[in-house]
Amino acid sequence: MPALQNKVAVITGGNSGIGLATAKRFVEEGAYVYITGRRQAELDKAVALIGKNVTAIQGDIAKLEDIDRLYAQVKSEKGGIDVVVANAGVVETFATADVTPEHYDKTFDVNARGTFFTVQKALPLLNPAASVIVIGSVVSTKGMSIYSTYSATKAAIRNFVRTWAAELGPKGIRANVISPGPIETPIIDAQFESKEHADALREQFKSIIPLGRMGEAHEIADAALFLASSQSSFINGVDLPVDGGFVSI
Repeated sequence: MPALQNKVAVITGGNSGIGLATAKRFVEEGAYVYITGRRQAELDKAVALIGKNVTAIQGDIAKLEDIDRLYAQVKSEKGGIDVVVANAGVVETFATADVTPEHYDKTFDVNARGTFFTVQKALPLLNPAASVIVIGSVVSTKGMSIYSTYSATKAAIRNFVRTWAAELGPKGIRANVISPGPIETPIIDAQFESKEHADALREQFKSIIPLGRMGEAHEIADAALFLASSQSSFINGVDLPVDGGFVSI
């Protein structure tokens, strides 16, 4: 039987990259998936690619009213949720000296505040034995230049999950983090004005990853499937690096 047969999943940022790969994988394993994203055109493309058992709801997790609207529709149509993948986030790279209050607030509003309320507002809908999966990053534990604010938000959500694992565990609900290393997604190119700079970053990453390559979005989706399924039924509160050994050696 498929690993997520008849399960209902909500995936924020499900219109591209890791979120889209995860939504596609979940549907292949029998789930009905709700995806969110800020851009309707990308959501429409994602729905067409996934093909079945998916509903797209436009929204921004930095806006609490959008999160409320998402869960109101899920509740009306499905009644409850078995898996939440809090994946939506933003990456803007600045050296510490160049960080502006506007950049700081945007990064924390989406990555930390938005993730927190994505999970908090899902709590009344979580079914018994539900799984909460938060997409973190290896930079929550590894210092890297130009990622000061981004890495701090990922450290924050890692600690949210510690608390959720303790609070929700007695209810049979598990909360875990996946921390991707460098993954080949559109975010890489979006960080830079030129492809030349993006490709230079790719080569830098490859040179320090023991496997000698960047990861692929489907590899994060496979890890999410494991944490969403009963195969990980006694795993709670962990931070799972999926990074080719980037932070482990």
